[in-house]
Amino acid sequence: MADSEKKAATGGPKRADPSQVKMISLAKLRQRRLKKKLKERAPIPARTVAPAKPGEPAKKLPAVPEILLKLRKQKHDNRRRRFLTARKQLAKKRKTKAEIFKRAEKYIKEYRLQERQEIELNRQARSEGSVLVPAEARLAFVIRIRGVNQIHPKVRKVLKLFRLLQINNGVFVKLNKATLSMLRIAEPFIAWGYPRLRTIKELVYKRGFAKINHCRLPLTDNALIERVLGKRDIICMEDLIHEIFTVGKNFQRVTNFLWPFKLNNPTGGWRKKTTHYVEGGDFGNREEKINDLLLRMI
Repeated sequence: MADSEKKAATGGPKRADPSQVKMISLAKLRQRRLKKKLKERAPIPARTVAPAKPGEPAKKLPAVPEILLKLRKQKHDNRRRRFLTARKQLAKKRKTKAEIFKRAEKYIKEYRLQERQEIELNRQARSEGSVLVPAEARLAFVIRIRGVNQIHPKVRKVLKLFRLLQINNGVFVKLNKATLSMLRIAEPFIAWGYPRLRTIKELVYKRGFAKINHCRLPLTDNALIERVLGKRDIICMEDLIHEIFTVGKNFQRVTNFLWPFKLNNPTGGWRKKTTHYVEGGDFGNREEKINDLLLRMI
């Protein structure tokens, strides 16, 4: 009686919570599934070849076929080769970029020194009461301003030699006895003069195209210049401009590399193409005034 009273007082024997029972059963189920997966992932035993004769031991084969091992090695070698090539190209690109900056700085110093020398010579001549006679120009820029109507075969030949096949085409020309005589022959169909450094830069950067395999390609990358003219130590746009401005030893190769410049009609139009510039027209030698015309045509 006393025991029954105690049980009644304490609430009787404790029963298991149904939620806890469910969690325990789920945990056991997970353990069984995990054991099953581990059994399925057990290592595959090495394959064996049946003995050629009864009584001989079976030969063991590798778990991975030999052709797969060769393919893995080949892929690894190719990946390593590509990595090394990319690293070399990146190092070369960085080196070329540094070299281009050095050359640009050198050319700027050279141009500024030349300008200072000209200013000093002008001041010296003015102080002495004389006039400084500038050196003869060695570089000209020639523009074709007229079409094919009423053109002499000799003039047509000269324009073809200058690569001036269309109206408003322009090229750089090295001035010597031969080219001056050719310019006189074709003078009624061309306008020409002596370009400044600024004009040359504007032309090359804004209107410059390369001629590679008879294709007209824009000069958007120095790698294009280096690929064609790298043997001549010309690797960037600044090298092209310097070679043209100074009329260097590779001037002809540089001008042949550049496609003839295609220009617009000048802002405000032409005045009179059939009259010489001296008489108020358009054709003929403009000397330094060609720079103003080019800036209106670029």
